[in-house]
Amino acid sequence: MTKKKRVIALGFFDGVHLGHAALLMRTKERAQELDVTPFVLSFDTHPGQFISGKPVPLINAPEGRVDLIKRLFRISDVLFLHFDAHMRQMAWTDFVAVLQEEFGAVHVVCGSDFRFGYKGEGTAELLRMSFQARGMGCDVMEEVCIDADAVSSSRIRRLLGAGEIETANQLLGHPHTLTDTVRHGYKLGRTLGAPTINMLFPQGVLELPHGVYATRVYIGDEAYKAVTNVGVRPTTGGREQVTVESYILDFAADLYGRQVRVEFFHYLRPEIKFDDVEALKMQIQRDVEATRVYFADCENDS
Repeated sequence: MTKKKRVIALGFFDGVHLGHAALLMRTKERAQELDVTPFVLSFDTHPGQFISGKPVPLINAPEGRVDLIKRLFRISDVLFLHFDAHMRQMAWTDFVAVLQEEFGAVHVVCGSDFRFGYKGEGTAELLRMSFQARGMGCDVMEEVCIDADAVSSSRIRRLLGAGEIETANQLLGHPHTLTDTVRHGYKLGRTLGAPTINMLFPQGVLELPHGVYATRVYIGDEAYKAVTNVGVRPTTGGREQVTVESYILDFAADLYGRQVRVEFFHYLRPEIKFDDVEALKMQIQRDVEATRVYFADCENDS
């Protein structure tokens, strides 16, 4: 049993979108009012997979969600529980007790669609009533809507899957991100005059449509414009595994083994198989120019 008293934000937080943002900001406000610690409690695996038996492609891996919560909302106390058979079979009343007795909850915040406990029998309203009966508080947040539709992780997944990056980013409230450790590639980019860093989508994370994107690459706190290719490199022989290769503009350093973050802003074009390497090289230069123009236009509009 923890001695620390907490206001706990409950949810899966995939993408950490605008709806989640409202919930997390309310958590911080309540924690400040009560002079206790804001805390985020989530799960490593989407509970929907256990209910439907089908995998749910995620916007972010757990590590990505933790980074977004800590970086954007300055909540450092984040815990991801392992969602397994035991967790799935836990009675909703037991989960409420765990929140108070093991995690020190004095107040909780959740979305109106929050479900928990065996077969999802626990609802946001039951949670509110249970905490009220225990002399504690519970905020149930209503949906955040844009264009008359609720902002949801499933809606954002559909947009990302269609390559509609800018619309997805509007609902996220921040750029769609991928964080990974830079891996060794075939070093073909060096021969093209455009050395790249190679990354992979984590297992279970939604792969973006194959193509070329205008991105920013963060190395520590430094941001650089980049051209990022998602795909299998058909011109240079191709491969089965989908890679994320970023050519960082105006940057030259060895990043192997470093963790970097790629933020996706704009879909430039589909991945194409060119007739030869020289044609690919010329297209890369056009992609670089298109990326510079895109970000220059964004800066002029801001």
